[in-house]
Amino acid sequence: MDRTLLFQNGWGKTIACAQDRVLIIACPARNIYRDGGLPTIQNRCESMAEEPKPQLIREKLDVCELDRARMSLLNPALIEQKKEERTIDENAKPILELTMREGIETVWDRYEMQQPSCKYCLAGISCARCTMGPCRIIPPNRIRGVCGADADLMVSRNLLDTIATGAAAHSDHGRDIAETLYLLGTGKTRDYAVADPEKLRKICKEFAIETDGKSPVQLAAGLGSALLDEYGMKRNTLRFLDRAPKATREIWDKLGISPRGIDREVVDSMHRIQMGVGADYVNILLQGLRTSLSDGWGGSMIGTEISDVLFGTPTITSSMMNLAVLKADHVNISVHGHNPMLSEVIVNAIADPEMQALAQKYGAKGINLVGMCCTGSELLMRKGIPMTGNHLNQELIIATGALEAMVVDYQCIFPSLPRTASCYHTLIISTSAKATIPGSYFFDFHAENAGLTAKAIVRMAVENFRNRNPARVIIPGEPVPVMSGFSNEAIKGALGGSFKPLIDLIAAGKIRGAVGIVGCNNPHVKHDYGHITLAKELIRRNILCVETGCAAIASGKAGLLRPEAASLAGDDLRAVCESLKIPPVLHMGSCVDNSRILVLAAELGNALNVPIHKLPIAGAAPEWYSQKAVSIGAYFVASGVYTVLGVMPHISGSPATVKLLTEGLNGVVNASFAVEPDPVKAAVLISDHIERKRTGLGI
Repeated sequence: MDRTLLFQNGWGKTIACAQDRVLIIACPARNIYRDGGLPTIQNRCESMAEEPKPQLIREKLDVCELDRARMSLLNPALIEQKKEERTIDENAKPILELTMREGIETVWDRYEMQQPSCKYCLAGISCARCTMGPCRIIPPNRIRGVCGADADLMVSRNLLDTIATGAAAHSDHGRDIAETLYLLGTGKTRDYAVADPEKLRKICKEFAIETDGKSPVQLAAGLGSALLDEYGMKRNTLRFLDRAPKATREIWDKLGISPRGIDREVVDSMHRIQMGVGADYVNILLQGLRTSLSDGWGGSMIGTEISDVLFGTPTITSSMMNLAVLKADHVNISVHGHNPMLSEVIVNAIADPEMQALAQKYGAKGINLVGMCCTGSELLMRKGIPMTGNHLNQELIIATGALEAMVVDYQCIFPSLPRTASCYHTLIISTSAKATIPGSYFFDFHAENAGLTAKAIVRMAVENFRNRNPARVIIPGEPVPVMSGFSNEAIKGALGGSFKPLIDLIAAGKIRGAVGIVGCNNPHVKHDYGHITLAKELIRRNILCVETGCAAIASGKAGLLRPEAASLAGDDLRAVCESLKIPPVLHMGSCVDNSRILVLAAELGNALNVPIHKLPIAGAAPEWYSQKAVSIGAYFVASGVYTVLGVMPHISGSPATVKLLTEGLNGVVNASFAVEPDPVKAAVLISDHIERKRTGLGI
C-alpha cells in the first residue's frame, strides 16, 4: 500500500513522499503525521535536515537621526535628575544616561509622552466593548452607558476581562509545556527528555496513572494526555486542587468558585463580559476568582511542575546578575520572555563545538548566554545561567552595544524592541507565531523542530558578532553574586527533608511569617524601588521573603539574594539564615512559579491541619503592571492569602467593587486586597496582618 507522509515546513510548503520509497529532502520545521505516523521515515529525513531560515517580519525598522535628535537631552542636570527619578538600579544608570543623551527612546520616555493619563480609564469607567459606545461614566448625569451598564458593572467587566487575559497567558504557557511532554511521550520530538523521572512518577500518581513497569517516556505520554484534558471540561475539576488543604477547598466549593477546567473558565469569563450577559458585579467578580484559581492551581502549576519534569527540578545554585554579566570579548545572546522550551535548547546549541568554533572564527572568545525576565529566571534556577535584569532593563541591555541577539518567545516583550535595536547591531529574533514582532527575524519554533531551530538562531547571532562596533560597547560596573534555585524540593532539602523545621521556627517566633513578593516593573513606580524597599522592611521584621519574577531579579541586582544579606535581617531571621547559609530573600522562579508559593502554603496548611487563610503569610506586588499579575493576585486572595498591591488597579470608579475586593472578600474567602503605594507602609500592613494570624494560631 502506498501510504503518504506529509511534511510541512515553517513557510507552509508541503512535500509528500511514499512510505515504500525514501526521498532525500530537507527536513522542515514541522511535520504532520498521517496514517498513524512513520517514525522511521521521520528519522531518515532528520538525518538529512537543514537548519530553518528566518523570516523578516514586515520590514527592517530604522530610527532616523532626526528622531533621535528630537529625543536627546542636552541638559546634563536634567539627565541626572531623570536618571535618579527613574531607577535605583545603579548598574543601569550609566546606560539610562546614555539613552537620554543619544536620543534612544525607552519605556520611561513613552510613559512621559502619555501623561496626563485619561482619568476615566484610570478609574475603569470607560467602555469600548461594542459599537453602541464607546461610553464613559461622568456623574452626575452620565451614570449609565448606552446599554445601561452602571459604574459597578463597567468596572467589574473590565476587571474580569483583565483577569481572564492574565489567566489565559499563564495557562497557555502551561499548555505549551504539557504538549511538549506529550510529544516527547509519543515520539514526535527527540530534542527533549525527562530530566526528573521521580517527579514525573509522583505527578502520575496524583493523576491516578499506573507507573509500575512503565518507562519515563511511556509515562510522559499518559501524563501529557491527562494534563491536556485539564484544559477542557470532561472532568469538571482540576487534579492539582487536591493539593490544597481540605478546609480551603470546602470554601471554594461553598462559594461556587472551584474551577471546572482551565479553558472553560476563561471562555466563561469572556462570555460574561459580552453585552447582554453578565449584569451583576458581584457575580462577575466571583467568576474572576474562579478563573484565577484555574490559572494558579491549573495552568501555572502545570507549567511549573512539567518544566521541572522536562528540564530538572531546581536545586540551590549560585550565579551572577545585572548588566555587567555581558562580556566584551564574547558573542552575547540574551533570551527573553517566559517559555523555557526555547531557552533550554538554546543552551544545548551554544555548547555545540561547531558553534563555539564559529564564534572563534569571527574573533570572539566564546558565546555568553544571559537571561532576561522570566525566561532568564528559568535558566538561572536550573542551570545557573547569569541574568542581566528584569522588565525595565530590556531596552538597556541593547544600549550597551554588546548584545548580538535578543531571542524572545512571548509575554512582557516590548513591541518597540526592533526600533531600539536599529540604533545598534543587535538582532531581535522572535520565535512564537503568537508573538511575531514587526522588524524582528522570525523562526517558527516548535517542539518538533527545537534543536535545529536553536542551532540556526545561535548561528545567526554568532555571525552578527562581526557587525559589532567596539567603540560603542559600554558594560557598566561589576556583576552581583546571587543564590537561586529555591524550589519547594530544594527548600525541603535545605531543612533536612521536610518543612517541619520551618514550621518550628515560625512557631518559636524566629521567623514571624513569610511573604511572597511577586510581579513586574512599572514606570509608575521608580524601577525596583518598591520591591527592594518592601523586602528590606520585611526581613528587618524577621519575616522571610519568597520571590518570583521581576521582584526576585530586583532583589538579585540589589544583593538581597546573597547569604551575606542576612546582615540586613532582624536578629532572629539573621541567625536562621546564617545557620542554613541562605539569604533572607529566596528566589523561587519565574512568574508561573508563583504556583510554587501556593504549593508551599498548601504543604504548611496540610502539615498544621488548617486552611491557608489561617497561616501567618501574605502576598505583595509592589510594581505590578500586567493582566497576569492581576490573575496572580486574585488566586492568592481566593486561596486565602492577604495581598497588598503597590499600584492601584483601574477600579476606583466603582466604590462597591473597591469595597468588595478590600473588605467584602474577607467574609467569603477569608482574605482580601489592600493597595498601598508606599512600600514602608505596606510592610507595616503586612507585618500587622502576620501578627494577627500568629495570635489566631496561638503562637
